[in-house]
Order: sequence, then structure tokens, then C-alpha cells
Amino acid sequence: MTRTIALLGSTGSIGRQTLEVARELGLKVAALTANSSVDLIEAQAREFCPRLAALYDEAAANELRNRLADTDIEVLSGMEGLLAAATVAEADTVVTAVVGMIGLCPTLAAIEQKKRIALANKETLVCAGELVMDAADKHGAEIVPVDSEHSAIFQCVQGCRDRGEIKRLILTCSGGPFYGLSYDELTHKTRADALKHPNWTMGAKITVDSATLMNKGLEIIEAMRLYRLPLAQVDAVIHRQSIVHSLVEFRDGALLAQLGTPDMKLPIRYAMTYPYRGISHA
Repeated sequence: MTRTIALLGSTGSIGRQTLEVARELGLKVAALTANSSVDLIEAQAREFCPRLAALYDEAAANELRNRLADTDIEVLSGMEGLLAAATVAEADTVVTAVVGMIGLCPTLAAIEQKKRIALANKETLVCAGELVMDAADKHGAEIVPVDSEHSAIFQCVQGCRDRGEIKRLILTCSGGPFYGLSYDELTHKTRADALKHPNWTMGAKITVDSATLMNKGLEIIEAMRLYRLPLAQVDAVIHRQSIVHSLVEFRDGALLAQLGTPDMKLPIRYAMTYPYRGISHA
């Protein structure tokens, strides 16, 4: 079970919710990173008192360094800062909540240090899934997914004797705000319309990707890498209510599903407390 985290991407939607979970569970925070959000990461740093904070943007990092001069917090920048945060000695879990391929090198560095990886950076597995999973096997690092669908599958396969019993993984999909619209209706939709997800409150990129269903394509690839299954055994279905987060169908026809309210703090909490189910200390 997690005691201390390093959080990569602390100012995004997943990052902010991760800190809510850390506050509720009484977890320590050893490192925080973001891209350039000086105001927010300063507030986070002053509350959680990490050993180090990093902003990828060098000018923003310099400003943060000046603002935190009255503290003992070390401030770094660029990839050097991300790597330092991912390998900080005090953290037993690294939450990778950055967006894009920038998360790959820090994730691999954390794996080499045998950290638990609470993985919310899907691009890492989409682009280099075999590399990441092989590295985790080699170093004995634990990867626990944070995406709601992959967390659901992770929970469903806990009772699986071996992966040969799995017939297919079934990811669910709300269909987003444009479900059922005609081509003509879609031509008048705007970015603001795409950001009105019917069930989830998420960051802008993933919300737009959900509206176009691009995100579900990425999640299918991610599931293939996480569970080492071919495309023929990974499927997706529309489920408008977002209550069933995913299902696993077994060879004997049985189905296991994980259900819950559409709240990202639930899979974040599970990633922090696995194999237990932590309760709030707040």
C-alpha cells in the first residue's frame, strides 16, 4: 500500500484529484511536477511540503524557485526535473499523470527504481507498451492503471487463475456528447460542445478525445499492452450511463464487471491502496 507519492502532472485534472486522495488518505508527497502552472503548483507545494517541485518550462521554474525561496523545497526544471521527481528516494509510488510521450522516460526511470507506477499516462503504453511492460517485469515494478476502464479490468482479473481463462476484455464507452447525431448536425458543433461530456469531469484533451471516440481507440491499445492480449480479445461497447466501467468475459461464458459512480477518485484511490481498499483519514 502506498505511503508516499511522487506526482508527475500535479496541476491537471488527474493530478488535482490525486492530491485530494492523498489528503483523504493521509499520504505524504515527496515530489510534484507540472508544465508551467506556477500559481497552482506553488499552492500545492506549500500545502504538501514535497522535497522537490519541478516545472518543465524553465522560465516558470525560475519564478517558482523565487517564490519558494522561503522554504526548503528544491525546484528543478525540464526533463531533469521530471526524472528527479520520478526517482525521488522517499516515494514508493509514482503517479504518472502527465499528458503525452513526455511521460515515457520518467516512467521507465521509476520502473528501474522498482517504484509502484500508478499509470494515468496512456501515451506511455500506446507508444511503448511492450518496452514498458518488459521493463516492469525485469525490475519487479508494479503497474496499477488509473484510467477508469483499465482499473475496472485490473480489479476484475484479480480472481483470474491465469490469463488463458480470459475470452475478451470489454471496455465501456459513454459515446460522448455527440452520440447519435447525424453528419449534418455534427458540422455545427464547436470545441465548447465537445467539452460538455455527459458524465465525466476531465481535462480538455481527454474530453475532446472522448467526444470523437479517439480516446477509446487509445484505450484499446493500452489494454492490449497492459494485459498482453491481441486486438481480437479487446472490444468496446457503448454504455451511456458510465456506471459499468469495464467487463471481463471468461472462456466459460461468465462475465465479471466493475461498477461505480463516474468519479476518477475511485480508481486513483484503488491504485494508491491496492491490494487493499483504503478509507479516508480526513
